[in-house]
Amino acid sequence: MAKKQTAGRDNLGEFAPQFAALNDDVLFGEVWSRESELSPRDRSMITCASLMTQGVPQLEAHLKMAKQNGVTKEEIVELITHVAFYTGWPKAWSAFNLAKDIFDEE
Repeated sequence: MAKKQTAGRDNLGEFAPQFAALNDDVLFGEVWSRESELSPRDRSMITCASLMTQGVPQLEAHLKMAKQNGVTKEEIVELITHVAFYTGWPKAWSAFNLAKDIFDEE
């Protein structure tokens, strides 16, 4: 079962409480918890691919989550390599730099 998400409330709870609630309760509380439809590992791979295509900073947090959800270094390298041809070489370099730091941690 997915861990209870509080990042929305922790970071935006006072400033944007409705957005924080939707992030924590709907996106992570309802969608990510539907493990019979897609495992957290598979959701992590899909999410990392999507965020890589956008070049957004949230990729770092989701790469960390992917590692926690069982995505291997080899799988993330293959994902980034594959997506590089669709999203662009600079985004792949950025993603590899993040992934290298995260997946090389002890």
